[in-house]
Amino acid sequence: MADADFLEELAALGKEASKDAEIRRIRAAFRIDAYAVLNLQPGVPDSDIKRAYRSKSLLVHPDHTKNELAPDAFDRLVKAQTALLDEKARKKLDQQYDDARYLTLKQMKLTKDDTEETASEEFLELWAKNVKYVIMEDEKDYQKRLQTQMREEGRQQKKMDEENAERKRKRDADKAWEDSRDERISNWNTYKNNKSGEASKKKKKVKVIG
Repeated sequence: MADADFLEELAALGKEASKDAEIRRIRAAFRIDAYAVLNLQPGVPDSDIKRAYRSKSLLVHPDHTKNELAPDAFDRLVKAQTALLDEKARKKLDQQYDDARYLTLKQMKLTKDDTEETASEEFLELWAKNVKYVIMEDEKDYQKRLQTQMREEGRQQKKMDEENAERKRKRDADKAWEDSRDERISNWNTYKNNKSGEASKKKKKVKVIG
């Protein structure tokens, strides 16, 4: 093998190894944490988010690697960028990062002015751990609220269904009463005629004494 071919093969292997490493990193990141998936920190501008997405998507795009896990990694990248470019979703995530940072300061008995300590590897690792904790707790609370809302909506729907059924029953009863009107009138006329006929017969049977 020529030296040029050998070097080209090494370069290709190196690129593939980089792709595999990035796919592993993305899939190891907490998937709900868009910053972690894109390997970014809160506060970055939209341009950095788009730049990070482009560079990483070139590595993990299924069309650019044979790695079977590439589609999953790429899908996580797409969702992460979408979340960070959505103002509401990003604001929520930023607040979760702030809550986690406050919790970390408390646990390590630090203040925000302890800049050296808050830049340490120990602080950053604990902060990342607390971010995951805060996000998971928020997700649990959200699911509980969602279930409560669904139960309440279910109760309201049941009540509405019952009210609609009762209104239909009354409408059907009123319609049935109206539809039977002619029959009732006919029956009443027949009844009156029969009564009149019976009265006439009784009069004929009365004997006059004299």
